[in-house]
Amino acid sequence: MTKQMWINLPVKDIQKSKAFFQAIGFYFKESTNIPNFMACLLVANNNSDIMLCQENAFKGFNQFPITNTKRSSEILFSFDAESREEVDELAQKVVDAGGKIFSGPGDNQGWMYGFGFSDLDGHRWNVLFMDMSKIQS
Repeated sequence: MTKQMWINLPVKDIQKSKAFFQAIGFYFKESTNIPNFMACLLVANNNSDIMLCQENAFKGFNQFPITNTKRSSEILFSFDAESREEVDELAQKVVDAGGKIFSGPGDNQGWMYGFGFSDLDGHRWNVLFMDMSKIQS
């Protein structure tokens, strides 16, 4: 069975993408084994990786056209926040780092608080604080 999973995501400029994600609080695996056209974004307490891949390299191993993120979405990445305040702080960091908010911080279904943003390449991300004590059964 699967021991590790890598999500491969095309980006136009590795260095700009790394700077964006570092500015909003993510970390990267630094290794001499990772080629200079890729960057390993650590997620989920380092149990999963998102490999940011320069577009020309991504095209080489994907063999399909890359989605135009200005016209469509190929995926929505979602991750948790520890509190409502963390959601608000992260939303400000996204704006400061050059990302775009497509759904401002707000309540959802009475037990979630979050926001949605697009990174420098238009990939969509969703940040949620989930108050499990408020879930209606």
